[in-house]
Amino acid sequence: MATSTSAKKVAKLASKGKGKKVRFQGGTVFPLVVVIIVVLGLLTIVYSRQSRPSDGSGPPRLGDHWHAAFGLYVCDGFQPKLVGTKEEQSLDPVTGQQQFTNKNFRQTGVHSHGDGVIHYHPYSSRATGTRARMGVFFDVYDIKVSNSKVELPADQGGDVFDTKNDALFAGTTCAGKEAEVKMRVWTSYASPNDFQDYITDLTNVRIGSNGMVFVLAVVPKGADIAMPPWAAELPELGAVDGGDVIEVPTTGPEGSSVPTGDTAPTDTAPTDTAPTDTAPTDTGPAGSGPADTAVTTTTTG
Repeated sequence: MATSTSAKKVAKLASKGKGKKVRFQGGTVFPLVVVIIVVLGLLTIVYSRQSRPSDGSGPPRLGDHWHAAFGLYVCDGFQPKLVGTKEEQSLDPVTGQQQFTNKNFRQTGVHSHGDGVIHYHPYSSRATGTRARMGVFFDVYDIKVSNSKVELPADQGGDVFDTKNDALFAGTTCAGKEAEVKMRVWTSYASPNDFQDYITDLTNVRIGSNGMVFVLAVVPKGADIAMPPWAAELPELGAVDGGDVIEVPTTGPEGSSVPTGDTAPTDTAPTDTAPTDTAPTDTGPAGSGPADTAVTTTTTG
């Protein structure tokens, strides 16, 4: 009998709640907080996906063999071309096999031949796709580059060009003038009026297509920078070691901008092959950073 009475009480209470809206304590504040938390969570997921490290896909790919002219310009003239190919080999004490002594070259396949040309034929995904940046090349030659200083290793002369130290420019045309470190990048050696200037994050400037020109400069602000004289010889210099054919832009020298890395390579197969002791292919190059370096100045001659 007691059970029946309890059931009736429960039923009576339930009938009183029919048609009434459920209200949260505190009004609408609690559900609003829940909505905000959900939205922030979704935004965090989207951001993390967009900012996660690149997988190195896209051109340049393994097997591509690109060439780009490179020069270091200080105050009023070009410095000597980089020396050494970084292809020296030594015995690996662990495997007993010959391997490239320079670890960065061994892992990326990026170097020069003392000809003022960047020979870009990636050995691993450390140097492919969006990971193809000037920092990869600088690391092979142990060149330290920041927004205010360029430091060369001993085998390249050991000079230090520091825009924060005017004494380093005594006796040059930079003396008494405020200097800056910047990089001028041309889309193609054949387009002298199509360039962009970068003054920050210089190691992350992209190498986006075959036949580009890069000049790392320490100059007074506003100074003009020309292509290195050997840039005009880029197709011949590149052909010496069987690289991909450098195509001249068909849109004219004024009609394009520095590529972002999506330009497809030519179909000519390179003759260079990767060594058998290549490094793991899942890590990014030293000096890697954001996906695209911000362009600070655009000039059309």
